[in-house]
Amino acid sequence: MSKHTLSVLVENKPGVLARIASLFARRGFNIDSLAVGPTEHPEISRMTVVVDVEDLPLEQVTKQLNKLIEVLKVVELDPASSVQRQVMLIKVRADQSARPHIIQTVELFRAAVIDVGTETLTIQATGNAEKLRALLEVLEPFGIKELVQSGHIGIGRGSRSMTDRALRSA
Repeated sequence: MSKHTLSVLVENKPGVLARIASLFARRGFNIDSLAVGPTEHPEISRMTVVVDVEDLPLEQVTKQLNKLIEVLKVVELDPASSVQRQVMLIKVRADQSARPHIIQTVELFRAAVIDVGTETLTIQATGNAEKLRALLEVLEPFGIKELVQSGHIGIGRGSRSMTDRALRSA
């Protein structure tokens, strides 16, 4: 099995997320990551769905997605021709002696300290999965108190717009 990232343009209406998630569940696919938000057109939302599945079953699900009335366009994002990121917030134990080292590490990863507590630092990091995993490995010895991360989001490289193409064909 391999990870696939689908970018799905849908009508921004109640119940669409549930219908799409249930389609994956009925096929027995676990969704590794799911992010949804409005696009530059308020009536359209973009869902970025990451699934770990073989190519043929993914093709079948893609065809089923395209049959849903609220789905405008489905595209698999190729890692080589797209930009994909996640956002992570990490609360790390940070006594006075550890803070300088943690802050230096945060800067190396082009992350940011966004909150300072008496015993903790909260860090915001953006990047691909490998970068975020590496940052966590470096911060682990200090003690990670809490962690939250967004789902993957992605967009194709270049000047072509998936949203504009979907609106033209609708």
